[in-house]
Amino acid sequence: QVQLVESGGGLVQPGGPLRLSCAASGSRFSIYAMGWYRQAPGKQRELVAIITSGGITKYADSVKGRFTISRDNAKNTVYLQMNSLKPEDTAVYSCNAASMPYVYWGQGTQVTVSS
Repeated sequence: QVQLVESGGGLVQPGGPLRLSCAASGSRFSIYAMGWYRQAPGKQRELVAIITSGGITKYADSVKGRFTISRDNAKNTVYLQMNSLKPEDTAVYSCNAASMPYVYWGQGTQVTVSS
């Protein structure tokens, strides 16, 4: 069993940065692929970025070059550094840990990009 707790969300002006963190409880964090997803009001949840247990990363086209996912296995934490934020990045961001067949989700953190 893995519990995930996101933090770092909030209100930020367009063009600004924000860093999200997702802390995982339990052991064997390093074996999980970790992902960040987001869901805007009235829209389906979408993948933002993932990082495998081996450190390979993948990003949605909409965030490439602006967002960076990273992980610190010693701290059982995955990060999402978000730069050059746009109003369309406004959503609830959730992290996900996956090692099939097991998948775990955090409760989410709100990110609002507005002036």
